[in-house]
Amino acid sequence: MTRPDYRPFVPAPGQSNIAGPTPRTHAQARMQNPRAKELFGTWAKLGAAPFKGLTTDGHVRPGLFSLQPQDAPTPAMVAAVHDLLRRLSPEHRRAACHPVDSQLWRHWQNTEIYVEQHGLRLDEVDSSIRAATMAVLRASLSGKGYDVARGVMKLNRFLGDLVGGPDVLGEWAYIFCLFGEPSESEPWGWQLFGHHLSLNCLVIGRQMVLTPCFFGAEPNYADTGPFAGTRLFEDEERAGIALMRSLSTEQQNTAIVAHAMMGGDLPAGRRHFADNLHLGGAFQDNRIVPYEGLRGSAMSAQQRRDLMDLVAAYVAPLPEGPLAARLDEVERHLADTHFCWIGGVGEASPFYYRIQSPVIFIEFDHHAGVFLTNAEPAKFHVHTIVRTPNGNDYGTDLLRLHYQHAPHHRHGHRSPP
Repeated sequence: MTRPDYRPFVPAPGQSNIAGPTPRTHAQARMQNPRAKELFGTWAKLGAAPFKGLTTDGHVRPGLFSLQPQDAPTPAMVAAVHDLLRRLSPEHRRAACHPVDSQLWRHWQNTEIYVEQHGLRLDEVDSSIRAATMAVLRASLSGKGYDVARGVMKLNRFLGDLVGGPDVLGEWAYIFCLFGEPSESEPWGWQLFGHHLSLNCLVIGRQMVLTPCFFGAEPNYADTGPFAGTRLFEDEERAGIALMRSLSTEQQNTAIVAHAMMGGDLPAGRRHFADNLHLGGAFQDNRIVPYEGLRGSAMSAQQRRDLMDLVAAYVAPLPEGPLAARLDEVERHLADTHFCWIGGVGEASPFYYRIQSPVIFIEFDHHAGVFLTNAEPAKFHVHTIVRTPNGNDYGTDLLRLHYQHAPHHRHGHRSPP
């Protein structure tokens, strides 16, 4: 796969979108921009609405999720969190620790604009706390998942060096939150978010949910410096276009929503300046996204296997037991899984695709520049999102079931948000 060249789009010195020397001063300056004010104002309204979950028609399909042991690495996760907590001051604990049913779960965002007053900001704590936080991720994720998360953080610093803002776009410019008390039986979870990254992990016993899961990078590879050789999203790009090219002309015509990623036959209003073609980004927890494209039932057996392989690339951050359970869950709904496409299928063509079923929602998008200067989508700027529709992002439906069925929760405990 040919690697696109981002170098022509690196801004000249002094011409970048870095608006201040520190994360806070940059954020203060950026928030004077009318577009930023409008975006964060819209997000505030969306975040204040009661959680329902992403649906196709505004109605949540019941009975899709159930409490079941999945051999999640809960004991190791609990031990890692206790080690982190031992290192935190009372002030740090107040910032980082929240109830398991807190609305703050939903207040993640993937810009570099640092406006949050909650959470443990990793570039504001010492290296031992950062290392202990990363140990929580390492205990929770697969090896690949941990490597991708760290790759996103490293490429963020690489971008900061490229555009002259290493303190704004840093390796540790991320916020960690803990929800609930770490336990091998009771619900709890953690969250890490910042530029191009959001991981939301809820645990109940030996079961876990890892959505919303947002990964991105601009550019998606480092060719110089201490992180040279870091490359992300090549499998998701390669497998996505291979599946699209395997479709017959008739199948492609069904899958294609638009041939143009900007203008042309792209439906009016489909593109958004912040999310580009993504529909499931930050604060879109309750969005209605009707099915589009080609159904799994209209694919050949080999194409359905290729579709499952593509799904597997996105759920690979899960550890072994939860990964197997997640893939089984997706496969049970494979006939009702839809694959849609926007863009071209040429070697140099940027594109968007979505995989959507009752139990999973995946998006891949080549973006226009934000800190680089390309005005049109380019293959070196990638955003991906994985969600669990119908009410189980953040493990919310499982949390509801736990409160409903656990004897010690049946009386006197309010329902989760």
